[in-house]
Amino acid sequence: MKEYAVATALTLPANLSLVEISAAASAPWRDLFAAPAQEHVPYRAGTLSERNLLGARLDSAVTRAEGAVLLVAEGAGCFATAWWARLSPATYVSRVAGALFFDPIEDEGESVENLLDTFASPRTHLPFPSIVLGRDDKRSLVASRVRALADGWGSGVIAGSRSDSAGPLKRTRGIIERFTAGVVAREVRTHRALVRRVRAVS
Repeated sequence: MKEYAVATALTLPANLSLVEISAAASAPWRDLFAAPAQEHVPYRAGTLSERNLLGARLDSAVTRAEGAVLLVAEGAGCFATAWWARLSPATYVSRVAGALFFDPIEDEGESVENLLDTFASPRTHLPFPSIVLGRDDKRSLVASRVRALADGWGSGVIAGSRSDSAGPLKRTRGIIERFTAGVVAREVRTHRALVRRVRAVS
């Protein structure tokens, strides 16, 4: 069984476009979704020009998407996504309804400080709801570092995403379903509020 494989894949609402940010051409968490991402932004940030190109590609992917965007990032791509969200113009970021971050830290030897330096940005909560999916051992160094990242991003945390037992997988799937449903409901409320404001000034 793949790490994130589930019996029934998630079908995202029709008005929600999935944009993914990862280094791998294929990732096991993709089995969670019934349809492929509308846009894949490859993670490359070894140099300043690569990092800037990554940001430009994210800009383009988000602005080309039809309807609201669900960002899905993996590994170092999570840091890149947070950096992009904190520094990009509000007109771009406002198109993002939510984000899922898979395993931002994958092992204890990984240098989080280097990634934070590469993607330096104001230490503010992200401007959209997000969930971090990390390790299930709360006592491990990786788990505590993931929770610290999630706190800084203003994200919720789902532990146990890497387990291959049925319980955590079902729980992960259920939480993502509720999260995406909440994202869509938030977009509907925002749209209705905008319509009311426009009518009020007409």
